Amino acid sequence: MGAIVEFNYSAWQARYPEFSQVTQPQAEAYFAEASLYQANDGSGPVNDATVQLTLLNMLTAHIAYLYSGTATQPASQLVGRIGDASEGSVAVRADMGVQPGSAAWFQQSKYGASYWAATMVYRTMRYRRPRFCGPFGGFIPLG
Repeated sequence: MGAIVEFNYSAWQARYPEFSQVTQPQAEAYFAEASLYQANDGSGPVNDATVQLTLLNMLTAHIAYLYSGTATQPASQLVGRIGDASEGSVAVRADMGVQPGSAAWFQQSKYGASYWAATMVYRTMRYRRPRFCGPFGGFIPLG
């Protein structure tokens, strides 16, 4: 059974002061959106509430970065990382690259990249022992 946590705006602001321009209602909305990507209803794989809150705060910061930018840098309209840039007549090319799963979306910010790395342990396959079939075709649980 996974952990369920509540968003704490002042703790999030203390950890991510670069988002001082993000209001509490905006941050709460970003946290709710983060809960779409990582279950916060007790059904997820994260059992530790501290870890759950840390991961959701990282994801909230990633979403805030994408949509609100930081206090010193507005949100970019580019999607992906900058793959090439020139200075004369200004040209910029954004590249999502070839990433497994949804990694490219997370790699757009340092917050998302940190989240992606921290959640690697939760994206691995889990082995579930098969049930034993009894002599008459009924299932007998092993444990």
